[in-house]
Amino acid sequence: MGGHSRRNVLRATALTGAGAALTVTGSAGTPASASAASSSGVDRDCPPPPELVRAGPDDPRYAHLTSRGASNRFRGTPDTVYVPSTTRQVVRAVQDAVRSGGRVAVRSGGHCFEDFVDHPDVRTVIDLSGMADVYFDPVRHAFVVEAGATLGEAFRRLYLGWGVTVPGGYCPEVGTGGHVPGGGYGPLCRLFGLISDHLYAVEVVVVDRAGRARSVIASREPSDPHRDLWWAHTGGGGGSFGVVTRYWFRSPGTTAATAPERLLPAPPASALTFRAEWTWEGLDRSAFSRLVANHGRWAGRNSAPGSEQAALYSEFVLLRRAAGFLLMVGQVAAGPGAGERLLDEHIGAISAGGPRPARLTKQRMPWLTAALRGTGDEVGDWRLKIKSGYLRRPFTDRQIATIHHHLTRTDSDVVSGSLSLNTYGGQVNTVAPAATAVAQRDAVVKLSYLTAWERPDQDAAHLAWIRAFYRDMYADTGGVPVPGSVHDGAFLNYPDSDLADPAWNTSGEPWHALYFKGNYARLQAVKRRWDPRDVFHHALSVRLEE
Repeated sequence: MGGHSRRNVLRATALTGAGAALTVTGSAGTPASASAASSSGVDRDCPPPPELVRAGPDDPRYAHLTSRGASNRFRGTPDTVYVPSTTRQVVRAVQDAVRSGGRVAVRSGGHCFEDFVDHPDVRTVIDLSGMADVYFDPVRHAFVVEAGATLGEAFRRLYLGWGVTVPGGYCPEVGTGGHVPGGGYGPLCRLFGLISDHLYAVEVVVVDRAGRARSVIASREPSDPHRDLWWAHTGGGGGSFGVVTRYWFRSPGTTAATAPERLLPAPPASALTFRAEWTWEGLDRSAFSRLVANHGRWAGRNSAPGSEQAALYSEFVLLRRAAGFLLMVGQVAAGPGAGERLLDEHIGAISAGGPRPARLTKQRMPWLTAALRGTGDEVGDWRLKIKSGYLRRPFTDRQIATIHHHLTRTDSDVVSGSLSLNTYGGQVNTVAPAATAVAQRDAVVKLSYLTAWERPDQDAAHLAWIRAFYRDMYADTGGVPVPGSVHDGAFLNYPDSDLADPAWNTSGEPWHALYFKGNYARLQAVKRRWDPRDVFHHALSVRLEE
């Protein structure tokens, strides 16, 4: 495979890294009645914020603002894009949208694989890139991350300022706005849980039954009358309840007496990053099946909370034979010696009885350097489709045969098609399914199915390939990963509107049972209370009634 083609495959694959928060970011706002300390974070000298930006099609900024989405498959044409820099400005923008009567959507980092923002019906987009501050709030004794901040900026500011972090995703350019409410995960999730597990409070601009926009702060404190709104943002997804403007982070078990340097997890001083490639050349079906089965067995044995192996995170990307190789990337959050040993054991267990990687590179670097580098691959311009799943235990033999078939089919020209097996579990699985809105709490592998292409005339072939692959993987349960002994539904931050399409979901299970399981009725109650007019909605948003 040529170097240019190899880079294209790697860049497309980078989009599925754990960091990708691939749902719409619609949730953020601060209460109009908040105190000065609450609304500005701390008492500090700051220049006045810019005025609220309103960009229409004739504005030179409009083209950039409407093309920030990660998937070129969708391009919106809203009447107005607002770029606020304060919560009060978000309230004004939402109120204007309500008065106009058009559909409103919100963008943070722009990493959404579906048309939740770039939909033809969306007339107003609120772009949060102007709200990207990170600071310590002494009033709530928690760290504030504004919803327009990228994960990389949150990592950098939290670590350099206080030596702490949040266990966010692998792609530093992803915005926190959608990553957090979708239950984002990343290289440290097996050690510290999901990023939403550390959410202490959230500020949301909501619209009441009378059509009045206002901001509300909701926290996890049991006495907080708005606590249900906080809970909905621990996994209920963006774009369902309002516009999130700020998040406050503080780990469970901490209090107002806890020193700021201990309010969130401390990452390791250094991390061991690695990349391994197995060549498809000479890899027959038997050897391929052994690699996949070995990976499942390793995950089943090494995903217990508190285990030494929880420090290792890997993404085993099973690429199409046309790509020429299988890829594994990841990080080990353990010190010198221990990290290298854990990686050697991981590679050895997966390769047992079969081929070892043709290429293996590893590098130890400061943790923050590794976090800001992510997978190390640039992301290009792609048309994308993603699907997802969870594994509670290894694939069946039939499913492994199905994976091999779709990766080696010769009746398809798809090159950048893949299934990524991402290690999971560990601390994630110590939280009860109803304690947050993320219901999947006993999986050991997270699955990401992806295809990426460049031209509109390739749409049909790529969509047909990934849809057939996914349908055949779950042929025993109506073409979708119905929760059961092996599978546990789908991941909302890898949104897939096909799950709501009876042509592709013949299981009899509604789409929301795959994403939210038993938490959906509670999410609907939150929706009815905080967005009774259904101002905020998209193809996979929480419904008022269903």
